[in-house]
Amino acid sequence: MAPEKTSTKTTTHLLYLHGFRSSPLSAKARRMAAWVAERRPDLRFACPQLPPSPAEAIALAESLVADWPRESMALMGSSLGGFYATLLAERLGVPAVLLNPAVDPAGDLAAYLGEQSCWQDPSQHFYFRPEFVGELRALTLDGPLTRPERYLAVIAKGDEVLDWREMQARYAAARIKLLEGSDHGLSDFDDYLHELTDFLQL
Repeated sequence: MAPEKTSTKTTTHLLYLHGFRSSPLSAKARRMAAWVAERRPDLRFACPQLPPSPAEAIALAESLVADWPRESMALMGSSLGGFYATLLAERLGVPAVLLNPAVDPAGDLAAYLGEQSCWQDPSQHFYFRPEFVGELRALTLDGPLTRPERYLAVIAKGDEVLDWREMQARYAAARIKLLEGSDHGLSDFDDYLHELTDFLQL
């Protein structure tokens, strides 16, 4: 059987999923939007404001990509958005780039119950409800990734929010870009953006 010709494939649709307390106005989301506008204006790019309910966030993402071609779409997710992107990639069978992805958000976010504000606009508030932790538990995948070659995880040892060792263990079978320093927000995102877009065949 002839090998699959992946080198000539071009991704036509990209969904970006932001993290907890974040928004489409995050530095990485805006950088990706600018990159698409400059390099791939033909690409269908979506970066929705995700609702605080994890179940609703996944439902929104799935509705956005319902008519997207599975063979030429890709995902990018940051932090909690990386957790969501992993779930969607497993469900849809598409490639994903994960930026400091949350591994156990049900455990991590149990301490954030109550009123929260958006990092990019503190005037925007939302309420993180106790049942949302249960929704995260229900969305947590059991077992290993079905096709780890579909994933590229960018993991910063300098992440001040999530434990890089947990991320590395979760995505051990996938391609990992391990950064010796950096931070949770990946302030050096531009330094390896080319590698990420190449991986997603953009």
